Amino acid sequence: MKRYLLPILLIGALVSGCGKTQSDRAKYLAQAAKDDKILADYIEANNLKDKAVKANDTSGVYYIILRNGQGNDVFTSSTIVTVGDTGKVLGADTAFTQTNEFHPSYTLGQVILGWRLGIPKMQRDGIIRLLIPSRYAYGPNPQKNIGLPANAILDFDIRLYDITN
Repeated sequence: MKRYLLPILLIGALVSGCGKTQSDRAKYLAQAAKDDKILADYIEANNLKDKAVKANDTSGVYYIILRNGQGNDVFTSSTIVTVGDTGKVLGADTAFTQTNEFHPSYTLGQVILGWRLGIPKMQRDGIIRLLIPSRYAYGPNPQKNIGLPANAILDFDIRLYDITN
């Protein structure tokens, strides 16, 4: 009897673990569909349809080049970017982050995925607007220290001051 108990327990653990994974995947897909609809409606309602471009075919991150910038720098995950930015929850009037006179530098590989997809679309001294679904920002994790709820869709204006490779 004892030698059958361990395999039965292992099979039970595997089966129960699979259910959780499917549930998490279903939640992720449901939130992605919800975010995509909100973004599409926002773009339509704000006459951005001719300006907003997807960062890639599958991401759901949209960008609008407000100023091209200059140069032909190549971006990698180790590229350091110095930026000025204003970040809001999509549709909000107040910013949760704004750099004003201070221009922080970040390693591109260490910022949210929406920035990693969007920032390389511009060059030095360029300005871009990024509309980022929650899955490419902080997902289901609220950021209480900056006042972001779970699954927040973000709207950033970013100016690229410098690029260091």
